[in-house]
Amino acid sequence: MYTIVVKGKPQGPYSLEELKTMDVFPDTFVRKPGMDDYKEAHEIEELRQLLGFITPQHTPQYFASFDQRLMAWAIDYFIISIVYAISLSIAIVFIEDKQLRMILIAGAISLVPLTKLIYNIIGDASKTQGTIGKKLLDIKVTDNYGVRLNVGMSIARNLSKILSNLTFGIGYIYCFFNKKQQCLHDALVGTLVIKDRLI
Repeated sequence: MYTIVVKGKPQGPYSLEELKTMDVFPDTFVRKPGMDDYKEAHEIEELRQLLGFITPQHTPQYFASFDQRLMAWAIDYFIISIVYAISLSIAIVFIEDKQLRMILIAGAISLVPLTKLIYNIIGDASKTQGTIGKKLLDIKVTDNYGVRLNVGMSIARNLSKILSNLTFGIGYIYCFFNKKQQCLHDALVGTLVIKDRLI
């Protein structure tokens, strides 16, 4: 027996025979006894067979929200900045020349974004499929099939962020207008940022 969500309200329970006569779509949320959470109909094998839905392109999951991604970015930037700040503080203690100090500080500041880019490339292609910030928020980067990125795809994804930045933020706002919550660089390369389901 399945409970389905219609216009935001649970209805049912219905038998499989009853579901065959109803307007159940691939993205209709359904639940049956023993399930801890609702799933989309196309995620459940018996409903795929019964209603003729195709196998989902990607592993069933929740897509990471923009605020989760932004928080992960902020955590990573903070960690990198702290490492540079500590390193600079130690170096400045042993450097008396003020001009050399200023050059060192300016160089470190300019290296932070480059370090972040390299760190993201390595992190997204790693076993954890993300940086420390993503790991703390329990989100990770995959391709459209839920598979870990290789280094080449990770490089393409992170370099594509330049396009998202050049659009004055529109590339990031784009995630609010597609179902998979992909930013422009994700859509171009074919990647997802996901948060695994609890079940």
